[in-house]
Amino acid sequence: MEFLAISVAHELNLNLIASHFGINKKFKWEETLILKDDDLKGILNHHHNKTIYLFHFGCLVFINLTKYDISDFYNYLRTIEPSLTQVDHHLKYSDSYKLELDPDKEKEVHHDYMRAPKLLDFYPQIISVVLARSVALDRIEDSVEKVSDEIEKIIEYLDKGKLNIDDNKLAKLSAKVLRYKYNIISYVMVLDKPDITWYKEAAEELFLKLADLFDLHERYENLRQKTENIMDITEVFTILGHANRGTKLEWMIIILIAFEIVISLAEKLL
Repeated sequence: MEFLAISVAHELNLNLIASHFGINKKFKWEETLILKDDDLKGILNHHHNKTIYLFHFGCLVFINLTKYDISDFYNYLRTIEPSLTQVDHHLKYSDSYKLELDPDKEKEVHHDYMRAPKLLDFYPQIISVVLARSVALDRIEDSVEKVSDEIEKIIEYLDKGKLNIDDNKLAKLSAKVLRYKYNIISYVMVLDKPDITWYKEAAEELFLKLADLFDLHERYENLRQKTENIMDITEVFTILGHANRGTKLEWMIIILIAFEIVISLAEKLL
């Protein structure tokens, strides 16, 4: 089984997409939309033995789809979700994996492939969940780096002794950082185990092994620390900006008082 996970957006409306495939179900934020075989009829030339996992946090995992199949499905998905990027950009955040079945071999789990003597029902789900979270973290890591670059520019601005920092810009930076923190903690659910792991020990074992191989926990911690550091820096910017405006206001008051004194003296002299 060939897996390809891609992050196409920060969020997908699974309820809207499901309705286009005749699936009348209200999806919760932690649930996954799974399309297979007949669901893909009319979209793919050959739809048998092919599966697609769609996640709320903007990730798709394709199983046994060719690159032409992926392109066809993505183009169809863009008719439902017009906000998705052009087709030539949708593979920017992606990762692949392979599941090999060999009855003469023991189970092996590696970073780019897994070998097992037989197919267990939870293998595709666990692999898809870990791959999807990994590429979602790729997107968030890239976004956080861009915010860090913006912060660096402001620091360079401060180095020149300029304290005129726009409140709107600071507010937008803070909102971005908070959004990334929300994404990695609440939405991508990096630290949450899939439901199946609570009643299948083998599923939990595989999930933990793959999560470790893809460094999900370590990457989560790095992102958490980065976002906290950026929030601390933006807070310093805010304090400096308010202090600068406070100083200007004090000088304006002093000038007005001085002007009023001058006027009073002029009136007395006249």
